[in-house]
Amino acid sequence: MFKTIVNALKIRDVRLRILYTVFALFIVRLGCQIPVPGVNRIAIMQWFDELATASGGALGFVDALTGGSLTQMSIFALGITPYIMASIIIQMLTLSIPALEEMSREEDGHRKLSEITRYASVVLALLEGIGMSIGFGNQGLLEKRDAFSIAVVTVSLTAGAAFVMWLGEQITQKGIGNGSSIILVFNIASRIPSDIKGLFDQFVFTASNVGKAIVAAIIIIGVILLTIVLTIMLNDAIRKIPVHYNGRSNQSRIAATGNTSNIPLKINTSGVMPVIFASSIMEFPVVIATMIGKGQPTSGIWMHVYKTLQSSYWFDKEDPKYTIGVVIYVVLTVFFAYFYTAITFNPMIISDNLKKRGGFIPGVRPGKPTTEYLNNILKYIIFIGAIGLFIVVSIPIVFNGLFGARVTFGGTSLIIIVSVVLEAIHQVETMMVERNYKGFLNS
Repeated sequence: MFKTIVNALKIRDVRLRILYTVFALFIVRLGCQIPVPGVNRIAIMQWFDELATASGGALGFVDALTGGSLTQMSIFALGITPYIMASIIIQMLTLSIPALEEMSREEDGHRKLSEITRYASVVLALLEGIGMSIGFGNQGLLEKRDAFSIAVVTVSLTAGAAFVMWLGEQITQKGIGNGSSIILVFNIASRIPSDIKGLFDQFVFTASNVGKAIVAAIIIIGVILLTIVLTIMLNDAIRKIPVHYNGRSNQSRIAATGNTSNIPLKINTSGVMPVIFASSIMEFPVVIATMIGKGQPTSGIWMHVYKTLQSSYWFDKEDPKYTIGVVIYVVLTVFFAYFYTAITFNPMIISDNLKKRGGFIPGVRPGKPTTEYLNNILKYIIFIGAIGLFIVVSIPIVFNGLFGARVTFGGTSLIIIVSVVLEAIHQVETMMVERNYKGFLNS
């Protein structure tokens, strides 16, 4: 990886793209420090601290997605999340509405869908901004509780989200990687140093002797490295489906040599989306209850439901019954893995493309049998990928439950970081290969 970066910096075009990305991310961090006008920032931070305690850590992941700007109430408090949510919604609608699906296949239609996504993200940001400004006003967290102050806060939050969205698109066009993903990863990564410092303060620097401190440090580093290694393995794992062509050279995007090729199906076909959806559904009731003042209960049925939904109570040695929440989490993760793959990956399209190009899978007839064959393979690899995701995500959860560690980043955050970084590195490698190929042709 480091060799790739060093070689990339030697190429002017790639170097400029990397520098542009770095500058854009600097702007993002700068905006995260600018407070929203009309907000009592100290009172906001105290309120969020109480809210984070009451929610049992459910707010930590949400705040991590914004790089801590949510709890600081900066103009980038909404971050890139409205744009990501809008993109997912439009993507789902595109795959379920034939007119939008047909539009997505055309170049002009693709541009129109991009415009619709931008407008949808602004609308989502506006709705979130209105809800937050009114809620802060009701909590007495605004300097003045009037229509003008609420409007200023709403406009500031909406404008900040729109600017981050625009910056993400600029990174995609002029920088490295997918802009929205790069910003999301940068926000998450910005919280990791303070979290690791907190872990060392909790387990290493407070150890009774040097031996225990060394063991604690090794465990912390080992858990992080193990999670990263497993994430890389899961992200790069593929199932290759052999394809033969009837005397033709392959003109599709699938890499080929002579008349043979393969269809690389990723084991983790749905990426990190299943764990994000599963985590969001389990945390949503807790966050809503906390917002309305029904946060961490001390008794009653809601207390048991609350602790079952919160991963911070799983694998607790003193009270292990709430670990049953893991079963719910696994079921949701597997369900969303199948659901998201179903709406983003269509074996019928691959089957039709193979048939048009004279390709076939050995032992399988073209057309419907090929589609059924691919669907059967997907059933197995989706399940394996979902279980792999759960294992990666559960490692920090087990560590937190057994030892009482509290961090804002976890397996989900590390999966996002590793996946996006690997994607950006692959893009840099592709740019270098293309440049070398063009240089060879010119010479």
